[in-house]
Amino acid sequence: MSKDWLKLFLGAFFEVLWVIGMKYSETWWEIALTVILIVISFYALIRAGETLPVGTAYAVFVGLGTAGTVVSGILFFGEPFKILKIILILTLLIGVMGLKLLTDKKGAEE
Repeated sequence: MSKDWLKLFLGAFFEVLWVIGMKYSETWWEIALTVILIVISFYALIRAGETLPVGTAYAVFVGLGTAGTVVSGILFFGEPFKILKIILILTLLIGVMGLKLLTDKKGAEE
């Protein structure tokens, strides 16, 4: 895996954190931490988008962020587990993995 994909996955991880932060932040320092996480997340996306195709990078970023947020909500915040929701998230992740597999370094440079 290239450094660019790693940056993108890291950005998606921080996206999950700031989305959770937006829902649960109450104090000024929690809000400030959420803003810092937003900056880190989008900085990683921007840096990855310098070499990866922008459409692919954004789709993977949002897809992984969405999947991570849904799974985190179920595991850590008591959101209801619904099998259809999991099937749809898996479908989303299959699409994201397909985009990653179809995007090679050479294609990103063209």
